[in-house]
Amino acid sequence: MTLTDLACGVLNCTEPAEKVALTFAAATAWRAGGMSVGTTLPPPRPARPVKPELLRASQMPKRSTGPKGRVALVHALAHIELNAIDLAWDVIARFAPCDLPQAFFDDWVTVANDEAEHYRDLSQRLTEFGISYGDLPAHDGLWESADLTADDLLARLAIIPLTHEARGLDTTPMTCVKLRGNDDEATAAILERTYTDEIEHLRIGIRWFEFECARRRLEPHTHYKALLDVRFTGTLKPPFNMDARSKAGMGQEYLQPWLSGAL
Repeated sequence: MTLTDLACGVLNCTEPAEKVALTFAAATAWRAGGMSVGTTLPPPRPARPVKPELLRASQMPKRSTGPKGRVALVHALAHIELNAIDLAWDVIARFAPCDLPQAFFDDWVTVANDEAEHYRDLSQRLTEFGISYGDLPAHDGLWESADLTADDLLARLAIIPLTHEARGLDTTPMTCVKLRGNDDEATAAILERTYTDEIEHLRIGIRWFEFECARRRLEPHTHYKALLDVRFTGTLKPPFNMDARSKAGMGQEYLQPWLSGAL
C-alpha cells in the first residue's frame, strides 16, 4: 500500500464520515514511516454522496450569522471542508509524478488531516442544530477550480491555497465577531480553530508555490498574478487580512496589483 493508494481510497469514498475516518487512518499510516509515495492516479472527480443537491452559487440559500442564516452558513462551511479533504489528497496523488521531496507529502497529509477534523467539528455542529450534512443544497465552485488547475501544480497552488483558502482568512475574524454577537460561542470557537490551521495551510501553499517557481526559474509574485489572470474565475479585491497573510508568508508583494488598484 502506497500513499497515493491511500489518497485514492479517500477520493473514491462516497460517505463523508468514512472519508474522514480513512483520512485519519491514512495520516497515521504515513506518519509511521516506511511507506512509499507511489504512482496511483486520482479519479477525475472525488466520489460524493447523493446529497447535497449541487446548485449554482446564485441559487444558494442566504447565509448569515443570525439565527435564520446560521445553519446555512455552517452547512456551507462543512461542504467547503469536505471538498478541502479531497483537494489535499488530490494534490498528493495528482502531482506525485512531479519529483517532489517527502516534505511536500508530509505537509499535504497534515492539511488533509486538519480538513477532516474541521469537517467533523462542523458536521457535529449541524447535528446540534438538528440537521445533517446534505440536508441543504451546496455548490460545486471549489471543485470547478480544481478541474481548471488539474494540469499544473503551480496553478493548483495559486488558486486553491493562495487564493481560496487565503480568502477565508480575510473573512473569518469578522464572522466570529458576528457569531458571538448572536450568542453562538460554539460555532465561533470552531471557526477560530479552523482559522489558526488555515494560516498554516496558506504557509504550506506559499512554501511549495515558491519551491516550484524556483525550480522553473519563475518570479513568484509576477507568476501568481499571471496565473490568476488566466485561471481564476472570481474577483480578488480588498480588504485583505494582511496580518494573517503575512504570518503565512504571503507578503504584500503578492497582492500589490490589487492593493494599488492596477486591475
